[in-house]
Amino acid sequence: MSARKHLAVPRRALGLLGLVWLVGCQSGVGRPVVPLRLTRSDRTPRDASVFIDEEFIGPLTFVVVHGVSLPVGKHRITVQKAGYFPWDRLVEADRQPITLDIVLEPIPD
Repeated sequence: MSARKHLAVPRRALGLLGLVWLVGCQSGVGRPVVPLRLTRSDRTPRDASVFIDEEFIGPLTFVVVHGVSLPVGKHRITVQKAGYFPWDRLVEADRQPITLDIVLEPIPD
């Protein structure tokens, strides 16, 4: 199946990690993309959830290993896990690769 046919599928219908694939394949159809690389500190939970523009992307470990391609423009990156303060940044993807270090701070008892 060609990438063009996949792009016709609504984002919500793609399911878990579908947006990672969808955004990554858009580079083949003329839409510029920018690599986003996340790193994490040892104290940040590996299974924290990554959201881009309020869409669930997957667990932090998966995104750290595989990266994500963002379309050019502004995007909100959120990482959250129960028991920790959420990590949230607004980034502008504009041709240069983006690297973000994720550090989740535990909520005190």
